Amino acid sequence: MTKKQMVVKDNNLISATYSLGVAEQRLIFLAIIEAREQNKLINVGKSLRIYAKSYEKQFNVEKHTAYEAMKRAVEGLYEAGFAYSKTDEESGELGHYKSRWVDKIGYIDNLGCVELVFASDVVPLITRLERRYTEYELKQVSSLQSEYAIRLYELIIQWKSIGKTNKILLDDLRTMLGVDPEQYKKMCNFKAKVLDLAIKQINKYTDITADYEQHKDGRIITGFTFRFKVKKDKEKITTENKKRDVDTSDMFTVEGLNDAQLGRIARNPSFMADYNHLVSSTSPAGQDTKAWEFEMINRLKIDASQFKKRPIREYLQ
Repeated sequence: MTKKQMVVKDNNLISATYSLGVAEQRLIFLAIIEAREQNKLINVGKSLRIYAKSYEKQFNVEKHTAYEAMKRAVEGLYEAGFAYSKTDEESGELGHYKSRWVDKIGYIDNLGCVELVFASDVVPLITRLERRYTEYELKQVSSLQSEYAIRLYELIIQWKSIGKTNKILLDDLRTMLGVDPEQYKKMCNFKAKVLDLAIKQINKYTDITADYEQHKDGRIITGFTFRFKVKKDKEKITTENKKRDVDTSDMFTVEGLNDAQLGRIARNPSFMADYNHLVSSTSPAGQDTKAWEFEMINRLKIDASQFKKRPIREYLQ
């Protein structure tokens, strides 16, 4: 079985503000995977080599094209920085920081590789992950051709367990996607060249289907909320159904149940007692009753198999 290539980032890095082209982002992905596959935390100052054959294989391009893209990315990454926020461990106060991606980066023609050293701020954001982080398979973004599509996928996949983001203010969304202040000032251009293009590619090439809701102040759009669903893996579902006993086929599924029935399940005191641990103190939904119900309905829709303490339909009684 082919080993999954997982991209893992601290959520502070996922939500950071930066602008990188497709090649630069792809090089970062490969470097993150290389760093984590060493089976130990990389040390600050540790160099990593990314070979053209890895880029070629992962992103389905010709070898020459792969290496030329990597060499161009060297210049972009050397100049690039990012801004991020994180909570100070000692004071508990929120700090705002700026950093560069790399301390050093270059290429070796005869080896067909790029060599880089991540900046000291980047290392803990991709390796020392103990609290809030996001993980996804590299193949999900491998076919995305828009830098905005890659960034938007990362931003919304943080909410995978819920299926819906919080409202993101327009200015915040533009900066997180790396849209230059002078670019796409008209909303029609921003939606056509950034949002709609990104959504189209995400829906076609990744494991989710997404759309967005506009928020307005009068006639002015002030922000967006993104909703998405994980695509069903038909092959996986078929295999699991074959293994499942016919008499218990609906024990842990919600097929045939509507939102009202799912809401009754979520409000059932026994259900709440059994699964209260699923909403942590860091959850966007918190412990609010309506938010709990909304989150649980979406979790049940996305993957009811995680609720295995009792058959789902017992909570309807």
